[in-house]
Amino acid sequence: MDRRQILKVAGFAATGGLTGLTGCSSSSAGGDGNTDSGETGNTNSSSNGETNTILMITEGSEYYFDPIGLFVESGETITFENDSGGHSATAYQEGTGSASVTRIPDGAEAWDSGVLSQPNATFEYTFETAGTYDYFCTPHKSLGMVGRVVVNEPGGPAEGSMPQDGDVPESQTIVDQRTVSYSDFSD
Repeated sequence: MDRRQILKVAGFAATGGLTGLTGCSSSSAGGDGNTDSGETGNTNSSSNGETNTILMITEGSEYYFDPIGLFVESGETITFENDSGGHSATAYQEGTGSASVTRIPDGAEAWDSGVLSQPNATFEYTFETAGTYDYFCTPHKSLGMVGRVVVNEPGGPAEGSMPQDGDVPESQTIVDQRTVSYSDFSD
C-alpha cells in the first residue's frame, strides 16, 4: 500500500467515515488516477523552486483557480488543493467530465479529480506531454471556473482561442511570468 492510500485510509478512519461531503458527488479519477483527497498541506516544488499548487476557491459568488495560469516543465507534478467549497480539476478532453471539446495536447492523458469537498483535500497530476492544457471545475464550469497550464512551451488544440466557458491568460504570458494569479488576471 503506497503512502497516499495509507493516508486516505487513516483519514477515513480518523473522521469516522465520510463526513462533511455536501452538494456534489464525486467521479472517479482519470489520467494517472493519483488522487490525494486525504492529504493536507501537500506542496510540491518545481525545478525553478516555485510551489506547484493550484488552489480551488469559492469566495462569495466567485469560483476560481489560483493561480489561473501556471508554467511547469515536463515531468513536474501539480497539486490541486481545495481551499473552500466543492470543486474539481478536470481536463478539457471530449468525454472527460462534462467536456465537449479537447483542449489538451495530442497524446496527453486527461484527468478528472472528481469533486473535492473537504477543505485542504488534494489531487495530484504529473504533466508529461509538452503543450497547453486547459481545465475546468465540473460544478462551476458554466460560471467561468477555468484554468491553464503550459508545459515546456505553448502548443496543441488550446492555442489561439479561449475555452468556451471562460477566459484564461495567454500561453506566452504564462511562459513569461511562470505564474499568473487570479487577482492579477481578473483586474
